[in-house]
Amino acid sequence: MSMQEIKGEDYSIQYDRESVTVSFIGELSLGGPAEYAPIVELLDEVAQNEPPAITLNLKKLEFVNSSGISMLSKFVISVRKKKTIQLLVLGSNDVPWQQKSLKNLEKLLPTLKLELE
Repeated sequence: MSMQEIKGEDYSIQYDRESVTVSFIGELSLGGPAEYAPIVELLDEVAQNEPPAITLNLKKLEFVNSSGISMLSKFVISVRKKKTIQLLVLGSNDVPWQQKSLKNLEKLLPTLKLELE
């Protein structure tokens, strides 16, 4: 199976193994680290295989709370430690939180490629 999915009431996270792309859709407003654990496990699993590149597609993620931002930041830091993975983050200029918050990820990982459309 090349597609893996985590679904919640307001969100869906889809992992496409072939393209090594994790797509976030909807609103992530979970109640802290315990509720984010399945997503963290999925992201860790993706990075553990040390693919040459990982794409995080956040274009359809309309909202994320501070716990979600923290989860994404920790993932970016874990990728930085591996040193072999190119991380591409796709965002949307139409989603208010993304412009400011996604630019902060570049500070955590200078090699991160951020594409806002």
